Amino acid sequence: MQNKVSAGIVENWLKGWSLSRELPFPTQYKSGFKVIVEYENQKERYVFPELNEDFFQLAHSIDEPWVYLKVCTSPDQFMEKIPARWKLQPQGYMMTCFHPMNFPGVTLADGYQVEYGQYNSTFMVKIVAENGEQASIGYVALIDDLAVYDRIVTEKNHQRKGLASFLLKELEKIAVSKGFTKNFLVATEEGKLLYENLGWSVYSLHTSVVIPGQ
Repeated sequence: MQNKVSAGIVENWLKGWSLSRELPFPTQYKSGFKVIVEYENQKERYVFPELNEDFFQLAHSIDEPWVYLKVCTSPDQFMEKIPARWKLQPQGYMMTCFHPMNFPGVTLADGYQVEYGQYNSTFMVKIVAENGEQASIGYVALIDDLAVYDRIVTEKNHQRKGLASFLLKELEKIAVSKGFTKNFLVATEEGKLLYENLGWSVYSLHTSVVIPGQ
């Protein structure tokens, strides 16, 4: 049984997620939150810190595609209780690191250089290969007391060189320099192991369902 998830942390994570993507801030929707996204394959997202009747009512009332419902629990708690039109997405993990990350001997691999950028209270770090190709990129949005890491990606032909670890080290340096020491992100199954190796721990499961488009 996981701990009760803080609605405040979920809201702050969503604010950071929205800042990073330059989207409107989340608004309260009953016991959860709503973000208007307007991507082609994600119109809106509703996020609930806990599974309750608000989630089930929404699942039964929505029949349009590309509206995501997200809840901090495991899929076996609800999948058989919502209409079959909803399709389960790959498992996500809300993760925290409220202490310095663990970077033993992390250095930038030869043949790469680092670029930095900023907009609103979001900072970008990008690692570029010698041929100018983007090898790795990531963002951290600073909101209230939370450093929200987002879109941490290393291209396939540049993986296993420690680039993601170096990238996170640089993002953390920026956050700490601004007084932010509480780190938060949502990881994929693939990313979870990297973050655990850096000292992060799973705060909650983060389960998503959507009605796919035709």
